[in-house]
Amino acid sequence: MKLLGIIPARGGSKGIPHKNRKLLGGRPLLQYTAEAALGSQLLSNVIFSSEDETLMEIANGLGISVPFKRPDHLASDTAGSLEVVQHALQALSEDYDAVCLLQVTTPFRTSQDIDNAINRFMESGTDSLISVQKVPHQYNPHWVFEENNGILRIATGEQHIIKRRQELPDAYIRDGAIYITKTEVLLQKNSFFGDSIAHIELDPERHVNIDTMEDWEKAEELYKKLYF
Repeated sequence: MKLLGIIPARGGSKGIPHKNRKLLGGRPLLQYTAEAALGSQLLSNVIFSSEDETLMEIANGLGISVPFKRPDHLASDTAGSLEVVQHALQALSEDYDAVCLLQVTTPFRTSQDIDNAINRFMESGTDSLISVQKVPHQYNPHWVFEENNGILRIATGEQHIIKRRQELPDAYIRDGAIYITKTEVLLQKNSFFGDSIAHIELDPERHVNIDTMEDWEKAEELYKKLYF
């Protein structure tokens, strides 16, 4: 299977100014994802997608291919990852069986994580795969309530709540580190997930998804634990 790794990063960020090039442990945030992607044994190619020339220069310096400059309309707050990936596929001359999207904001996933995810994806035969974190039992959707006109109901739609923790099915949230999708699903079904989704659970001790300054502070603490 021929897989394209795509690292997307915008120049702007409301929560943390210039987040993607901000230094974490003395290195641009982008560098962590770049090194993990380049260390993968199963990605056929890795490219960088951005509208920001400074970030493009950093990516080039790290050894990541920058085959195009992303159009400004795909670098706004409202631009979605699906449109960014579709643009990259259409801008390239090569064809790929699937795309592996690697977001800069989850810096501590490893090359082995990426290859494990790719192997799982290829074995599964599904349309897509996402990396996940397990939901603590107290936040399991079978124990979560939604409000409708002042009345609470179980979020899963069940009439009766599961009483024992041991009977709760495992539940997961996507952690933002790895997304893999078949190219035909991206381009023909206009979907990131398709009809079937496999998953891989990553180490929670390495997980942070940086969106706010609180997340950045958590990343700095994790950096100290992981690199010292």
